[in-house]
Amino acid sequence: MIFSSLTFLFAYLPLTLAIYFLAPVRWRNLVLLLVSLFFYGWGEPVYITIMFVSILIDYTHGLLVEKYRDNDKKARYFVAQSVVFNLLLLGFFKYIDFFAENLFLLTGIDLPMSATLLGITIPLRNIPLPIGISFFTFQTMSYTIDVYRKDAPVQRDIINFGAFVTMFPQLIAGPIVKYKTVAEELNERTHSSENFALGARRFCVGLAKKVLLANSIGALWETQLAAQQAGTMSVLGGWMGLLAFGFQIYFDFSGYSDMAIGLGWIFGFHFNENFDYPYMARSVSEFWRRWHMSLTSWFREYLYIPLGGNRGGTFKALRNILIVWFCTGFWHGASWNFILWGLYFALWLILEKYVLRGVLEKSPAVVKHIYTLVVVFVGWGLFAIEDLSICGGYFASCFGGASIWSAVDGYLLRSYAVTFVVLIVASTTLGKRCWQRLPERAERILSPILMALALVICTAYLVDGSYNPFLYFRF
Repeated sequence: MIFSSLTFLFAYLPLTLAIYFLAPVRWRNLVLLLVSLFFYGWGEPVYITIMFVSILIDYTHGLLVEKYRDNDKKARYFVAQSVVFNLLLLGFFKYIDFFAENLFLLTGIDLPMSATLLGITIPLRNIPLPIGISFFTFQTMSYTIDVYRKDAPVQRDIINFGAFVTMFPQLIAGPIVKYKTVAEELNERTHSSENFALGARRFCVGLAKKVLLANSIGALWETQLAAQQAGTMSVLGGWMGLLAFGFQIYFDFSGYSDMAIGLGWIFGFHFNENFDYPYMARSVSEFWRRWHMSLTSWFREYLYIPLGGNRGGTFKALRNILIVWFCTGFWHGASWNFILWGLYFALWLILEKYVLRGVLEKSPAVVKHIYTLVVVFVGWGLFAIEDLSICGGYFASCFGGASIWSAVDGYLLRSYAVTFVVLIVASTTLGKRCWQRLPERAERILSPILMALALVICTAYLVDGSYNPFLYFRF
């Protein structure tokens, strides 16, 4: 079940809100846990078991870390156990096929399809990926680390901890919520009509970004990818495709994050922002401070800094950047294109840090902006196309290996011209700044009207159309 579905909008969400707000305050975390488990099990009921195991393991390890706080060796041992368990869980379900395929290519040894343990047959290949496993394993892993660091209090109520792990607004695609961010609100939070209204408005904004913007431009990316595979794509068509995918993934994922943050407000939680107009960045480094900020923050706090960060000389700093971005790429998917995508950005970050810094500082803002967008949108092509041979052919066409343009490109440009203008404007702070300049009375009047209009139009699109992918669902 995804947020931009009729089932969620007109069945699950209204019923959940009714049950939640009718329940006594002391029961609301239990209600949140149960409705979140139902939400997660809607598509894959069998994987609720994994959720229960994850909750139990990290809950007990948090208690063990707290119990042995005076014995640092034991406390670190239980932290390590928690980290290893989460990584093994993620590795088994997400990466087992990748390792099996590459092991076979290197050695000719093929991993069996299944194994029997204590009379139980365990599949070892072609295992369906549990939805959102990359997100909730990182969240639970950070919990025990934060308890060890004394950055977060231990949670002794397993219902409260389970509500944190399974909280449906951010369960399947983030933002990655660290326990310390919501620790106090799990125990006691404020529900108000103002927060409900702000959350509903933020949800509607995110829904419109996903349905009206991301879905509208996504079809152009599919068209250009099909044209490349058919051998008819031009240079202009290739770049239009990269722009289309770049806008699609931004409005798709940032729209989902807006919906998650809005739902969090409705239920009394305040999640950190996940996007800050990344396409306005003037360097690749700045782009990654603005894009998927919860993931960037996670890797910085739990991997880059523990590795030593930029301390210890140039060699170690370079090593740490490469390790972090290898992991960032691999986190996104069990495929070589994601690894190359991570290393691609590692290379640009290293170049900016050690080679291009002086040049960028002296360059006009428009030059820096164009340079950043070119690097980022080329990176999106590497991210989007998992088959490296197809990916190579696509980039070959983009960089002169095809005709400059075709008659089809003119038709597509005319068809998508208004959409591109809207996407460009919506990627900037222009709309936000115009809204903030409105008189308070006008804002109060327009807000519910625009929310209702967005909901009606999005519903019409969802009823009428079948193209409603969610790109981060597979992560």
